[in-house]
Amino acid sequence: MLLRSLALTAFLITNGCDAFVVSRSSNNNNNINISTRTHLHAEPTTGTTATEKAPTLDEIAEKRRIAKAKLFGLVGTESSTSATTSSSAEAETVTNKNNYSPIPLDPILADPITKEALQITKTGTILGGQKNTGSKVSLVSKDNVYSGRTNTFYNLLAVEEDTNTNEDTNVADNDDDDDENNTNKLSSTLLNSLQVFIPPPIRPILSSSGVLPGYIPMRDLFTSPSVSFAYERGWRQGFASAGFPGADKEYELVKEYFAPLDPDTVVDMSCATGLFTRRLAKGNDYARVIGCDYSEAMLLEARNRITSDPDLNSNNAQTKLDLVRCDVGEIPMMSDSVPALHAGAAMHCWPDLESAMTEIHRVLKPGGRFFASTFLAPYFRTVQAAGGNGVEQQAFQYFESVEELKEIVMKGGFKEDEVDIEILGSACAIIRASKSSS
Repeated sequence: MLLRSLALTAFLITNGCDAFVVSRSSNNNNNINISTRTHLHAEPTTGTTATEKAPTLDEIAEKRRIAKAKLFGLVGTESSTSATTSSSAEAETVTNKNNYSPIPLDPILADPITKEALQITKTGTILGGQKNTGSKVSLVSKDNVYSGRTNTFYNLLAVEEDTNTNEDTNVADNDDDDDENNTNKLSSTLLNSLQVFIPPPIRPILSSSGVLPGYIPMRDLFTSPSVSFAYERGWRQGFASAGFPGADKEYELVKEYFAPLDPDTVVDMSCATGLFTRRLAKGNDYARVIGCDYSEAMLLEARNRITSDPDLNSNNAQTKLDLVRCDVGEIPMMSDSVPALHAGAAMHCWPDLESAMTEIHRVLKPGGRFFASTFLAPYFRTVQAAGGNGVEQQAFQYFESVEELKEIVMKGGFKEDEVDIEILGSACAIIRASKSSS
């Protein structure tokens, strides 16, 4: 009966009907006759004044299209917008080559290449389904399409293939290029999949010989599933030897620094397994928390921990929580959109510090705040002397002094009087920086 009702509604919307009559046939059987009156050919009513203007065919077509989009939203596709979407963002839409229905723009997330706002839609089973299976997510800008799932993460590192952009006249000319590109992508995907089985000391050698193009030691360590598994099972707790006060105390420091802003959104950059992402969300102090990381393995571990946390899945949970795969050197967020950004024990893992700090400064709102923790170099030397190897040494940036750290932050755009660095214990650096309001 539900499907018949939906089919009837779709028929009426598609055919532009604004009224219909349902009657039983004269032979008293169960057949039903449906007659419709469409406004496309209706004569003006006698009550219409001379100043009223009949809608054009284009206006009628647009009205139908929006009505159909709303209908299908009820049976399978819905917009995914945060509670913090502003009224201007709610009204603004994008028209692009991908031909999608008007959907509100996300107020923060953006195409990492063009920095244009993204429309986010999620598509699930038409008549419901198990919640834990998640929904497929499409993130669309004027030029590119990205994807993800609600039960894993949004992948803003890889552009989806757009099969609609090639004109028929160009298909034959581009066949050879497409074949070559597909072969290269397949080879790259295969090598990345096999990389986990290559001993770490061999990877730099293969990279220098061109066998592992794009290999970056600083990313290699934390993309390993074994490291993501171990991160909250002893690895992170070991930071106490450098002076880190522990996750709960660090969270209180973060919360205290952000409190004067009363931010609606907090970004947890290089969130790893979501150690702080979960704390930021469970406090219900923010409307939205966005956890970001380059490592797919870390994000999957973070999602598993979020899913199994009863506090984040109860009716009392107030915070919208998103996980995003991205590069801190090319943050997929709009300029001046983020009020508060946290990066716990992360800066020493960023390959390009200048790009990272420039991007953080760009996405922060005027007056926005950045809180980070990292290590000074003596900690890594101690670890290495205790049995670390050369690969671990390549995996981290070495910050020799507070002055060096402050200079790195300032190169991103922060002014000297806006940056404060505190040292806890022997080698834990706490960085607090604010973006100028002017």
